[in-house]
Order: sequence, then structure tokens, then C-alpha cells
Amino acid sequence: MSQNSTALPVVGIFIIMLIYGLVAAASFLIPVTAAVLAYFVLSRPRRGLERLGIPSALIAFCFTGLIISLISLSLYYFSSPVSMMVRDVPELLEQMQNRIGAAQNGTIKAVAEAAEAVDNMIENSDGLAQKPVEVAVVDEDNSKRQILTLAPQLVSQLLFAVLLLFFLLSSGDFFLQRAVESIGQTKDKTRALEFVTTIERRLGRYLGGITLINAGLGLTIGSCLYALGVNQYIAIGVMAFALNFIPYFGGLAGACIAALLASSQYGAIWSPVLVFLVYMTCTSIEGQVVTPLLISRRMHLNAPVLFLVVAFFAYIWSVIGMIVAVPLLIVAKIILDEIEPMRHLGRFLGDAQDIGANSQTKLEMDILKQGTKSK
Repeated sequence: MSQNSTALPVVGIFIIMLIYGLVAAASFLIPVTAAVLAYFVLSRPRRGLERLGIPSALIAFCFTGLIISLISLSLYYFSSPVSMMVRDVPELLEQMQNRIGAAQNGTIKAVAEAAEAVDNMIENSDGLAQKPVEVAVVDEDNSKRQILTLAPQLVSQLLFAVLLLFFLLSSGDFFLQRAVESIGQTKDKTRALEFVTTIERRLGRYLGGITLINAGLGLTIGSCLYALGVNQYIAIGVMAFALNFIPYFGGLAGACIAALLASSQYGAIWSPVLVFLVYMTCTSIEGQVVTPLLISRRMHLNAPVLFLVVAFFAYIWSVIGMIVAVPLLIVAKIILDEIEPMRHLGRFLGDAQDIGANSQTKLEMDILKQGTKSK
């Protein structure tokens, strides 16, 4: 058997095992991935503060303390409106189902009556034996129990990610320098430094810019819904900020939830439609105008590939996977763009290339090189 004939099965087995490993180790890989991405984003400001003489440990403590403070303040100020919204959603869905059931008339009602008559004929048939009806007992406290079960896991993952980020930042460029030293040829070391600086620059540009844009979007949507008189405008604004990190799915899901809340408040059919249109209009303006202006067009990715990647990570890592899918795809594209045999795959993922490095990137590469030589 030739080597080429065994290559494809080996690759297939590797992909299957890789997917299984990603699913099985999700509780460990999710906080590690989040911490590593945050490390790449914060490396440039950390390096700038180090030039001012501030120790790395103090910088890491300040950054992680700021992250914990922001999360704590968000939970304190927004937990009440968001919890009220989450509590009202099941009741709103039940009300919507009752409205749909009460609206059955004309042809729909006739079809329902005909189907019921057919069911009665089948049940009264002599040739069919009556089967016992299975009764399912629904535990009303199941959702509360699930929340209480997941809360410690989420808190532990968050603490693990923050602690790992602290150690990564406090170590400075130690891990990067050791990784570069393990590479044999000088040309490969230079290429590795280009990888790192390009990843830092692009991820910082994307995540920093998209966070500010999403904050503005949440504020805009909340203000518009406040002007329309929607009671849950604060919760919807926070939801818009969080869901907009998820490409494609986030905007549509947020608009549907906002429309559902509006329908419960007003009852008229025009109110949820108006809220849905306002939400989608703000999201469309953000996606088509604001983001291309504030974030470089070089960050554009192949839309079908991005959709599939987001769906895949949603399958293996749930909502967190949908959030980290775009940064991971950006990292993959950067690496593929810099490797000559794989460059065609990089062009497939996106239609733009980062040509050259600016003066800031060259300065950061020089710092990393000096640190590597000093070791």
C-alpha cells in the first residue's frame, strides 16, 4: 500500500479525533482559549507600559483586576433587568402560543376539525388495539436546578481564565521568547516573530474595535426602545451588546427577543414589528457602515466559511464557541497567509492580505528579538 493511499484515512481519523477532543475537553479548552486570545490583545499595551518602567506583575494585576471589576459591576447593575427578561420569556412564549391557537379560524379551523375527525375514526376502529397513554411528569424546578448546576462551573472557568491571563501577562514575553528559541534557523525565528506581531495587531484591532462598536450599538438600541416606550430597554440594550459578538445569529436572535418583549407589553401587532425593524435597522447600519469604517476592511472574511465556522464552534462549545470563532479564524488566516505553501488557503478564508508591517510592528519585533538574544 502506497503512502498516498494511506494519507487520506489518516487525515480523516485525525480530524475525527480532533473534533472529539475539542468536545470532550471543552471545560478546559474554553477558558484557555479565552485567556490566550486576551493575552495577545493585551500584549501591545502591556509592552508599552513596560517601556515606562512599570513591572509586568503590576501591569498584569491591574489588567486582571479591571476585568474582574467590569464583570462584577455588570452583574451588579444589569442582573436585575436581565433576570426579569429571562424570567418573562417563557411566559411570553406561552402567551404567543395561546394567541396563535385562539386565532385559528376559517380554513385552519376546518383543517383542524377534519384532522380531529380522522383521529376519532382511527381510534374507534375495531382493528386497532388501544395503547396505554404515556404520561410525562414535568419538573417545574428543572430549569432552576440546571442554573444552579451550571453556575459553579461557569464561575470556575472564569476564575481559571483570569488566573491564566494573569500569569501570561506577568511573565511578559517569556513564553514567546522560549518558543522562538526552540526554532532552529534564524529565518524561521523571524517568521515566527512576524506571526506573533501580526496576530497581536489584528486581534487588538478587531476585538478592541468591535467591543466599542457593540457598546455603542447597545446604547443606541436601548435609547431607541426607550423613546418607543419599551419597558425592558436596559435589558435589551445589554443583550444587544452581548449578542452582537456573535456573527449573523446574534442580531437576529436579539431582534426576535426584543419583538417578543414588545408584544407582551403592547399587545398590538404593529409594536413587535416596529421594535424588530428598529433593532434590525440599527444592527444593519452597524454592520454595513460603522464596522467597515472603524475596523480595517482587511479584517473581512469569507462569509460562507465564517458562517460554517461559527456554526461548528456553536455545536462543540455552545455560545462561547460562537464568540471565539471569529478571533480563532483570524489567527488561522494570519498563519496561513504567512506560510507559502498554505497561502492559497489564506486567500480562501478572506479576500485581503496584510502587506508589510508598520513601524510599530517592527519595533515590537525588535523588542522580542532583543529579549531572545539576551536569554
